[in-house]
Amino acid sequence: MDGPGPLGDFLQARRARLRPEDVGLRDLGPRRRVSGLRREELAQLAGVSVSYYTRLEQGLSRGASAEVLDAIARALRLDGHERDHLDRLAGASRHTPRVRRPRPERLADETRDLLRAVDGVPALVLGRRTDVLAWNALGHALLAGHLDFAGPETPARRPNMSRLVFLDPHCRELYTDWKRKARAVVGNLRIAVGKHPDDPLLAELIGELTMKSPEFVALWADHRVLPCDAASYELHHPVVGAVTVTQQTLAVARSPEQALIVCTTPARSPSEEALALLRHTGLPSVAQAAAAFG
Repeated sequence: MDGPGPLGDFLQARRARLRPEDVGLRDLGPRRRVSGLRREELAQLAGVSVSYYTRLEQGLSRGASAEVLDAIARALRLDGHERDHLDRLAGASRHTPRVRRPRPERLADETRDLLRAVDGVPALVLGRRTDVLAWNALGHALLAGHLDFAGPETPARRPNMSRLVFLDPHCRELYTDWKRKARAVVGNLRIAVGKHPDDPLLAELIGELTMKSPEFVALWADHRVLPCDAASYELHHPVVGAVTVTQQTLAVARSPEQALIVCTTPARSPSEEALALLRHTGLPSVAQAAAAFG
């Protein structure tokens, strides 16, 4: 194995976030040369030997028990999402990966029916790598009207929402607080990588974003784990102006690795009126409004 691997990287990043005073330790030693806790301090808090913890963090030990992981999680003060992520990384480190190029994701007929049923609100279906598998007309018009509506129908042409957020200037202008949206995207990608550490297409996506976006590099190095369950965002839309929507992620029962994203607005709010205006503006004209993002 080259380098500490995902598990070691995660442990190092979380350890660097803790200071001695955060965990009740007095720093009486020489001048600190590392940010956060030292390995020996973390090992002491977890009740494991320094040599064992060091090997675990360096990717040289793959057999951490559930009890040891529990102790390390408590010492690092991980929240529930981070604890689940630690378990997934530890589990992935115990086996030798078989790298196979996965088949393109498919949209089940039931999922397409579900998307059609929520046609009154902006909605789209994302795959496990945040590829857009399908969107309804309003979802396309709200989030990516400058792109070809039929793009998701062809796997090779599918837009990827993570790529759009970081690399597409139109989408960057769409979110008033772009940095918060970017953090959410990275936190969700961390979970995806933990679930699918051997997915070559996911690795390619991470590699592309690393090469092309300094902002992504900085956020990715933080190892923050955060699911995109529900969040409100202020949008600056080129056709209808200011819109505040709550993007909610709903599980797809028949396809657990896919998610239905719906954008809702408060009843009788200016944002609801803005979506109604967008619906009646004439969706083909939305594509022509891409220049307003520039």
